[in-house]
Amino acid sequence: MKSASSFLILLLILLIGCKSESNDPEFLAKFSGRYLYTDDETIKVHAKDGKLLIDWRGATNLAPMKVNENTFYVKDMNAKIQFLTNPDDGKDYLVFVPKEKDQQPEFRHVKVANDFKTPWQLFVSGAYKEALEGYLNIQKNDSLSPIVEEWRLNRKGYDYLEDKDYEKALEAFKINIELYPNSINVYDSYAEALYTSGDTANAITNYQKVLSMDSGNRHAKRQLERLQKNGDSNKDE
Repeated sequence: MKSASSFLILLLILLIGCKSESNDPEFLAKFSGRYLYTDDETIKVHAKDGKLLIDWRGATNLAPMKVNENTFYVKDMNAKIQFLTNPDDGKDYLVFVPKEKDQQPEFRHVKVANDFKTPWQLFVSGAYKEALEGYLNIQKNDSLSPIVEEWRLNRKGYDYLEDKDYEKALEAFKINIELYPNSINVYDSYAEALYTSGDTANAITNYQKVLSMDSGNRHAKRQLERLQKNGDSNKDE
């Protein structure tokens, strides 16, 4: 009897100690949605069968380990998160639990509307003007933000160029020109994309722009000579 009683007591302790992975429906309804992770990224929080799931940086249906009713450990982030309402603005936030006990949580990752789009999401959807406005705003607020680093948008432009998506390649380089109007490199990249897409006349114009900024630019000189020579050959024909 003692053995059986001890077993039942141990089982009861385990049951009490184990927290259900399911969440309160009202909690899930309130905090499901999209949160701004960076100025150009969002985290999607949703639920299935009463369990909280996260989509983040290409990974879908990440299942955080429930610590308590409002705290979760996300292995892929190596962090604990909470869902809180900021008393100062009344908005809902995804909050990273500070690793140091004396640190206060920061309300940085605000919940956004379902139809909200980051500048890159706007760009991908073809809303190039709105995407440019978004990037200019980020640059205005933080000129050192990695999101608007020159090389980053240039790399995306070349990715589209390699895929022969000329429209998006050209638009990416055009945005970079607006962000960095004094950069020789962005005009050179734009000229290359124009030539590759078949727009030789505007490619020549932009290589000339490069030389007006740097008269000794050897690459631009070679490209310009080649394009103008090809143009003259076509006229002779």
